[in-house]
Amino acid sequence: MSDACCTHPEDEHTDTGDEHGDGPGESVERLWDVDEIRGAALSGVLLLAGFLLSWTGQDGWALGLNLAALLAGAATFVPGTLRALAKGRIGVGTLMTIAAVGAVLLGEVQEAAMLAFLYSISEGLEEYSLAKTRGGLRALLSLVPERATVRHDGIEVSVAPKDLRVGDLMIVKPGERLATDGTILAGRSSLDVSAITGESMPVEAGPGAEVYAGSINGTGALEVEATTTAENNSLARIVHIVEAEQSRKGATQRLADKVAKPLVPGIMILAALIAVIGSLAGEPGLWIERALVVLVAASPCALAISVPVAVVSAVGAASRFGVLIKGGAALETLGRVRTIALDKTGTLTANRPVVVEVATARGATREEVVALAAGLEARSEHPLARAIVTAADTVPAAADVEAVTGAGLTGTIGDRRVRLGRPGWIEPAGLAAEVTAMQQAGATAVLLEVDDRVLGAIAVRDELRPEAPEVIARLGREGYTVTMLTGDNTATAQALAAEAGITTVHAELRPEEKSRLVGMLRARGVTVMVGDGVNDAPALATADLGVAMGAMGSDVAIETADVALMGDDLRLLPQALAHARRSRRIMLQNVGLSLVLIAVLIPLALAGVLGLAAVVLVHELAEVVVIANGVRAGRSTDLRTIAARTGSPAAVPVATHS
Repeated sequence: MSDACCTHPEDEHTDTGDEHGDGPGESVERLWDVDEIRGAALSGVLLLAGFLLSWTGQDGWALGLNLAALLAGAATFVPGTLRALAKGRIGVGTLMTIAAVGAVLLGEVQEAAMLAFLYSISEGLEEYSLAKTRGGLRALLSLVPERATVRHDGIEVSVAPKDLRVGDLMIVKPGERLATDGTILAGRSSLDVSAITGESMPVEAGPGAEVYAGSINGTGALEVEATTTAENNSLARIVHIVEAEQSRKGATQRLADKVAKPLVPGIMILAALIAVIGSLAGEPGLWIERALVVLVAASPCALAISVPVAVVSAVGAASRFGVLIKGGAALETLGRVRTIALDKTGTLTANRPVVVEVATARGATREEVVALAAGLEARSEHPLARAIVTAADTVPAAADVEAVTGAGLTGTIGDRRVRLGRPGWIEPAGLAAEVTAMQQAGATAVLLEVDDRVLGAIAVRDELRPEAPEVIARLGREGYTVTMLTGDNTATAQALAAEAGITTVHAELRPEEKSRLVGMLRARGVTVMVGDGVNDAPALATADLGVAMGAMGSDVAIETADVALMGDDLRLLPQALAHARRSRRIMLQNVGLSLVLIAVLIPLALAGVLGLAAVVLVHELAEVVVIANGVRAGRSTDLRTIAARTGSPAAVPVATHS
């Protein structure tokens, strides 16, 4: 509620550290830790003592205590006001300073002290609410343990996370948290990442897997090579990005600024006209006093703070539950979305192809077909190779393996000549019907030929995420229009879309075609594109809002997307949408209340119904209401860990919100 509330966009909250005792980076645990609250308390005590002395007839002492109360309260906002004025900025603090000085000149020292006391309270409450929401965001960093075990030259030593260096070998014992990001060199375990990404189940990890700071190790000991320092790990990056992006303003906040900026000088002109015209008409003292009351009554401070508090609260809450929202603009756009475009691979599907069906011929068994295919695929880098190798119980050694571009693989296993490839390169013979059925079901079919005889067909498909149908159904119930965009073939896309419950499908799209279609969807309403943040970059950029799915650890996705779902559970999407809708409603409530307050108080002040103290009291109480309502955006029940919904014992939420 300082002058920063009503200044230029680039200055919003960046001057908070100058005008308040607690800068953005400082921790505020208690209300008493806020300088403005301590100043208000001192002012209140002095004001009460002055009132009691005045009541007993000690007017001289009462005047002195009232002056002291005025100075104690004014010290919380006048210095910031003067600094802002020196930079050519006029704000709410300017109005309050003028009103206090005018009241003193009119001999109303007690009224001026009351104004300073009440305004300093509201200043302190605003700073406290902002500090608490900033602190809630930075609570993510508390997931990093106080100590980490590192092996140097065969000796294990305990170090502080800040002393970790890239390349250090961390020893992570069962039950311990990871101190920074890294790559597993040895050991296998399950990792609980629910507090970071909202994942409901522990994630299995072994050698070569990337792991992230704050994850809780399960039952196995791990040797992890640090890939970042503590200052640059995934948690620290999230906090830095959110704090940096919180200054971005949404449409509602720009509306508040648009009204507040001309309102401040307009109020000053109105007050001056009231004082001058009233003085010319007679009773200058009366009309100057009313001009000062109007000056305070029309103060747009509640309007100016109506959105920032809600934005900081909502963005901070979302980040603690695995949803990274890049500031007020993204939050408000997310709250207005009506059309959702979903990429298929990696969004609706897990981007982990698996063998879903095996058809056999000539007396071959399923195990034999998969094993022979795996023998060739073990030497391949094709995306489907891992799925086939994983499905095999045994992987026989293959020799003379060669890749035929766009067709498949050839080689020998034992004394048998083996070919594995797409239909057309290998004729399906007696398995034609089975191959057609596989393709119609959205799977990629590969045929196995041994010594010129077809022994089997294997269907591999990137399976739909298990939660996808639930998510699509929920989005439909909530009134969203959902469209699938994919570069995959039409048969695969239609099959998966039907399984998910999506009726509108656009397949076989190039990146630029996805972008064009998103542009067409925008014409029907606010559109969000959900993709992987890299391959779908053109479409993400074209949409009103880009959402990156499963972005934990991906610098590109986190940096480029407006919103990043850190986990791989698609249920984060409708939760984030519901949270944004609720937060936007709170912002609009605050803006509306603030404008109504100004509209009601100005005529009452002009008519002399309300005096200076009464107007200040009503105004500051309204500001407290606005702050409290804004903080509600950080206590949303629309956002929760996925684990909390499923009842997984692995869940360790960072914070509890009611």
